[in-house]
Amino acid sequence: MDTELIFRLATEHDLDRIVEMLADDELGSTRERYEKPLPESYLKAFKAIAADANNELVVASLEKEVVGVQQITFTPYITHQGGWRATIEGVRTSSSERGKGIGTALIQFAIQRAKERGCHLVQLTTDKKREDALRFYEQLGFIATHEGMKMKL
Repeated sequence: MDTELIFRLATEHDLDRIVEMLADDELGSTRERYEKPLPESYLKAFKAIAADANNELVVASLEKEVVGVQQITFTPYITHQGGWRATIEGVRTSSSERGKGIGTALIQFAIQRAKERGCHLVQLTTDKKREDALRFYEQLGFIATHEGMKMKL
């Protein structure tokens, strides 16, 4: 990258670009609604995340263009002697910028934030259909130690 990648908390102004990136892949296009104006549900979710001290919606910018996003949630647990965990979700990079190290930098940023917050563990999930993402996370040191389960409501 020729210019410096900047990480910051997302603002409401970034929401359109965030949803655009989330919808810009095979799986995201089936579950997101990137349209103008955005559905109100995105703004409600953004406001809830922004108001929660244990959630950070982080964007990565090159100059003034948002080129990446991720959500980091910090959760206290009774297990592990009352330790905290960081969960990384919704990681996306702009399709025009993929393969340039932005995803790696996003994850490294999340790991650093987890350390700063005193977390003992960083966790994430990715859809089993995202084979490239699985390899990517493994290359960064993540290990598939658990079998994840979900139930749609």
